[in-house]
Amino acid sequence: MKNKKGSRPKVKKVSLVKDPFFAAESKKRRKPDGASGKGNVIESSESDDDFIGGSDRDAVEEADADEFVKETADEARKRLATAAFEKFRKNGPKKMDEEDDEGVSGKESEDGQKDSLVAQILLQQQLEESGRVRRAIASRVKKPEDTDEFRVLVKHRQSVTAVVLSEDDLKGFSASKDGTIMHWDVDSGKGEKYQWPSEEVLRSHGAKDPQGRATKHSKQVLALAVSSDGRYLASGGLDRHVHIWDTRTREHIQAFPGHRGPVSCVTFRQGTSELFSGSYDRTVKIWNAEDRAYLNTLFGHQSEVLNMDCLRKERVLTVGRDRSMQLFKVPEESRLVFRAPASSLECCGFVSNDEFLSGSDDGSIELWSVLRKKPVCIFKNAHALLTANNNFEQKDGNRIPDGHLENDDLTSEKYGSSSAYSWVSSITVCRSSDLVASGAANGYVRLWAIGSDTKDLQPLYNLPLVGFVNSLAFAKSGEFLVAGVGQEPRLGRWGRIPAARNGIAFHSLKLS
Repeated sequence: MKNKKGSRPKVKKVSLVKDPFFAAESKKRRKPDGASGKGNVIESSESDDDFIGGSDRDAVEEADADEFVKETADEARKRLATAAFEKFRKNGPKKMDEEDDEGVSGKESEDGQKDSLVAQILLQQQLEESGRVRRAIASRVKKPEDTDEFRVLVKHRQSVTAVVLSEDDLKGFSASKDGTIMHWDVDSGKGEKYQWPSEEVLRSHGAKDPQGRATKHSKQVLALAVSSDGRYLASGGLDRHVHIWDTRTREHIQAFPGHRGPVSCVTFRQGTSELFSGSYDRTVKIWNAEDRAYLNTLFGHQSEVLNMDCLRKERVLTVGRDRSMQLFKVPEESRLVFRAPASSLECCGFVSNDEFLSGSDDGSIELWSVLRKKPVCIFKNAHALLTANNNFEQKDGNRIPDGHLENDDLTSEKYGSSSAYSWVSSITVCRSSDLVASGAANGYVRLWAIGSDTKDLQPLYNLPLVGFVNSLAFAKSGEFLVAGVGQEPRLGRWGRIPAARNGIAFHSLKLS
């Protein structure tokens, strides 16, 4: 029978629940082949409606399954950023409270200002960590009083060659020429020694027998570096190996062979477990402490590599006895070469991604820019000898050298020493700031300020310290400075100061 005009044909309604296809599957489901158990049938839920619409039990099972899904790196970063944002928002600095007291009305307006201020703080921290922005700390350092002086924090039997601080500035690590590596507390000075494993254990960890003119292993340590997470400690020395230690248990976990000369410097890339090492064999090698693997070798120096530094970017700054400082750009597989007027560059350090410092054996400190091949500023005779005292116990502690005393005038008859005592043997920069410290053997550690507009070095204060200052480390906040001191230089025996005390010296700085 035909339908009337304009009317729709009747459609027979069919329930999916009663469909035999769904009904057959809803009652029983088969296990995959090879499943264990008495039968290969899994009983389903009693209600077909639960199977089609979803039941509470299924939701619980899905939630349990989600717990086993691993968190990705992006998710972890987002979670940490959210937690940091909420922490700043709830427990922000006093600046937030002061702004709220100025008459901001309305809860939404207050929250908006807080969020804006938190965003600025987080952005500032990120720029400082990446080396793009420089903190102004040098202008806040107060002049040390006569009673302020270095105090011995940790003692060593022989000259200290390296000192580093952990990321939180609570722990310190030091090494000396007698092969001792110590882990100590900054506040109390209580330390514990790292025990070298036996030869069999070293070989099982990757160490190889000496080759060539080397007849035996030497445990003399020349360099130290600690990872940003504080988990790994790297050391290098005369045995030509890069050793990895676990800072939590103080156990030796890996020895990287590969260098054909003494390992003179090591450094971790900030925020990673990537490790760089420089050697007398004129090469720079890249390792991964987490994976315990060798990555790459960088070539370019024509003589021994003496010191290096690295920030968050995958770039490493090195200096050597070939009168050059080189900036290796690892991803680009390129390098920039900077020629120095000195015969040898002894130490270096990043100020930012585009600026860096170096200390040379002619007693000068150079400030460099990545845009120029020559130094932007050279301060000569940064550590000139001022008194004819073999013990270097200088009395005019407030006097700052003005550069008029040349190193060539330091005759042995007048001073009882050679120019080796005025070599700039160590230099360090307070991270992401304009505060710099340099050390030599002239009886002082010097503090400097880097001019943001003038792009030069300005001397601040002299901190009396007797001995060869072989290594320096600043606290991240700039509130204290630690120095590794010894009677002899780090890489040789070109001089000796018997009055010096081998150990770690600590000096607190007062900030306004």
